[in-house]
Amino acid sequence: MTGYGPRQAAINSRAVCTVNWKFCLKIGLTAVVASWLTLASAETWRFALIGDVPYSDHERAELPAMLDAIADRHAEFVAHIGDFKHGKDRCDDALFEDRRQLFDASRVPFIFVPGDNEWTDCSRKSNGAYDPLERLGKLRSLFWNKNQSLGRKKIALLRQSEKSPEHARFRVGPVLFVSLNIPGGNNNWTKTGGPSQEYLARNPLVLQWLKESFTIARHDGLAGIVILFQANPGFTNFALGMPQPSYREFLDTLREETIRFSGQVVAVHGDSHISRIDKPLHDQRGNQIANFTRIETFGYPVMGWTYGLIDTESATLFRFETHPWPIRQP
Repeated sequence: MTGYGPRQAAINSRAVCTVNWKFCLKIGLTAVVASWLTLASAETWRFALIGDVPYSDHERAELPAMLDAIADRHAEFVAHIGDFKHGKDRCDDALFEDRRQLFDASRVPFIFVPGDNEWTDCSRKSNGAYDPLERLGKLRSLFWNKNQSLGRKKIALLRQSEKSPEHARFRVGPVLFVSLNIPGGNNNWTKTGGPSQEYLARNPLVLQWLKESFTIARHDGLAGIVILFQANPGFTNFALGMPQPSYREFLDTLREETIRFSGQVVAVHGDSHISRIDKPLHDQRGNQIANFTRIETFGYPVMGWTYGLIDTESATLFRFETHPWPIRQP
């Protein structure tokens, strides 16, 4: 592991100690507390958000340069929130291996969250007529087989279980980051409109991980929580009282937990390929929930990344900038 300094050690040790205090006692509280103090002395932390990329040969060729630009901005990590290929492309092992190597070459830690294009939609004939659960298993063996991120530098990740290793969390400064397997389209419901057996098995794990993460954030007095998932769950229809059934339980839980949380909540998704930053979550009376922000990443055919800044001196805690790629010259 290269580039492992006190700041990274603080992120790694805090990610583990948030849940496993006995582990902290074993490795020595003095070292852990020293790492935390090093991290706490910083005022800002930076990260980058991407998704729905690469969708073409051109984007595949450009992505390494974009990742280098992100590293040049001193990001703590970059998170890809799903869909690493076009929906028409095959879900072959060779493409999966290519994306694994691409993400692992990132100069900063790289977090990958699954999207529909790389598992639920792989049953399409144009995708190779694969079994989606087999493809999800392949993703798990390639991208989430260790308790750490991808990238040339690593950060420790706490995974939910061997059964759902794509559900992870880690802490950066006063913020808890949480990844969830919520794919776009229809959350892997059946074509006839009902929940699939896979959804019925996965959804309780999603909700459990989400609730536990908010409990930890409240217990630790954290200032913020960031939730990473691929699907656009339909915030507009949810606010109108007409939620898409496949995302209703998730949105109900997200709303309830956000209202109960005193800090800032950020939900990051892709899926509909519209780069935006807004506040679309409302309470049951129709009032906008002020401490909630939605970030949707760039998506094909527009390539780009969203730069996030955690600033403990800011009333809103987070600041975000959008960066289309390639950089336009004046």
